[in-house]
Amino acid sequence: MSYNYALRPGATQKINTNNSSAASSAFGSQTEYIRIVGSANFHFVLGASHTASATSALLPSGEIEILKVSPGEKIAVFHGSSTDVYVTEMSA
Repeated sequence: MSYNYALRPGATQKINTNNSSAASSAFGSQTEYIRIVGSANFHFVLGASHTASATSALLPSGEIEILKVSPGEKIAVFHGSSTDVYVTEMSA
């Protein structure tokens, strides 16, 4: 099911994690939210320079999450084997 949050999608980053933490590029100056989804379960953490691990917040495979962020922040993701995570920057 998809939802319309009246947010404008911007750039999308594809992050591949393969049994280690991988981080996005810093979010742009207009980014207020991000939309994340993964091809498998993954763990994530937000911040300026964080490392995700198996104890970080979990997002199940195929579930979509929209998170409030600040410009310049990054998201770090972790999965025990190879998976792709898509991060779309969004603004109001």
